[in-house]
Amino acid sequence: MKKDSFKVFKALLAKVNSISIISHWSPDGDAMGSSLALYHYLIKCGKKVQVIVPNQYPDFLKWMPGDNKVMVFQENEEKAIKALKKSELIFTLDFNTLKRLEKLGEVISTLDIPKVLVDHHQQPDSYASYYFHDVNACSTCELIFDLICGLGGKKLIDKKIAACLYTGLMTDTGSFRYPSVNPKTHLIVSELMNTGIVPADIHSAVYDTYSEERMKLLGYALSEKMMVMIGLPVAYIALTDEELRRFNFKKGDTEGLVNYPFSIKGIKVCAFFNESKQDGYVKISFRSKGKIDVNKFARSHFNGGGHINAAGGKSSESLHDTVNRFISLAKELIH
Repeated sequence: MKKDSFKVFKALLAKVNSISIISHWSPDGDAMGSSLALYHYLIKCGKKVQVIVPNQYPDFLKWMPGDNKVMVFQENEEKAIKALKKSELIFTLDFNTLKRLEKLGEVISTLDIPKVLVDHHQQPDSYASYYFHDVNACSTCELIFDLICGLGGKKLIDKKIAACLYTGLMTDTGSFRYPSVNPKTHLIVSELMNTGIVPADIHSAVYDTYSEERMKLLGYALSEKMMVMIGLPVAYIALTDEELRRFNFKKGDTEGLVNYPFSIKGIKVCAFFNESKQDGYVKISFRSKGKIDVNKFARSHFNGGGHINAAGGKSSESLHDTVNRFISLAKELIH
């Protein structure tokens, strides 16, 4: 845990007006939920706010209030840089290193503007001026809820803010089934529900919007591409760029796919490999159960990181070589 006091944050916000909110490459539910929740809160506080993300995010997150205010850096570089340079403060949410921003991170690193890190991933870098960091939080949305309340803004949490926060809580906990969920998680949900949000509607907006192609891709991945390693409680799925294009792949279509092998009795580690010729690398997701540390594994071998039980990485090797390297290291991961 590394947290500056609420007194410090109150003083900081009192002296700035123009604020930018940044989240990581390929934003997920927690990234967008925390960013938009903070956006709505700061707007209510009379601030001028711009949310900027490095690249596009899935359509199933675009129903959230404030989505039309989000600027995508990859599509509006000059406009985004101009907005950043006018900022008096930059909030960076749901990531622990500027490397997670790709080119946007390089831009931010050159700006002599105070930065606030709000995150729950392990081993944050030291780029920020202020920290609200706790690895025990189930999501960045939990931390944004705590921050708003600590600033005395609990009464400002309306239905819009609550819907964004609930989305991040729900998606980053696997619909409240991961070990990171604790009594506090459900107490926060109770507070959010008091605003009038309907959890079933939010769950449906995120998870019941599959395209026909996405459903067929899921079926293909599980029936044809899922591999269970002999003698180890490890399963993995690897999809080529051609296979993804065959199913008219859109951003977000493989969201959650890495978790499916856990339904097999005895599986303790899952990995998903996604080849992207457009990006020029293989994107990797790792999941584990118990004390198996995929964060350390991803940091050591695949230029990544995250949490003990959920991490990501990438490889500049071919998909074939990347998977083979994972197979050769799997025993080390288990033991």
